[in-house]
Amino acid sequence: MQPLMLHHTCDLGPIRAVTAALTPTTNGCEAEFRLDGRIAGIKVPAHAPAERMDDLWKTTCFEIFWQPVGGADYREFNLSPSTRWAAYNFGSFREGMRNAPVDAISVSCSDSDDELILKASITAELPSPAQVALNAIVEHADGGMQYWALAFGPGKPEFHSEACRQMIVER
Repeated sequence: MQPLMLHHTCDLGPIRAVTAALTPTTNGCEAEFRLDGRIAGIKVPAHAPAERMDDLWKTTCFEIFWQPVGGADYREFNLSPSTRWAAYNFGSFREGMRNAPVDAISVSCSDSDDELILKASITAELPSPAQVALNAIVEHADGGMQYWALAFGPGKPEFHSEACRQMIVER
């Protein structure tokens, strides 16, 4: 598991640490995200049917950005503790957004008083080698937000920035 960093503009709040891991597979990838802290102090989306849904990033959610090394296009995956998910393709920075084709995405989530663990299995065509970002959005019970990533570029938290894609993945 790799530690994610909290964006410098965010208050620490109830979550004290976020870690993530990604393993490429022959037909996609598997990921795990872990929140450590006071889970009762954050908004965790209620369990829902495992289906594609937009706007998951507006509350507690985990993201993977996958970009072929040397390419401008990239794919974004949003993974909710509710088990809902989304997948989008972009032609370049925030341009040309459209639903990405996936064969299957499964999401499971477990939590206790002091940790939340989300596991995801993604079956989709993903280029290799790739620059990958692992991110977390955490909404506090009072509506405040935390943004966590492997790295951030300058300025506000911007997960679409290549500066966040600090992991190189090869099959």
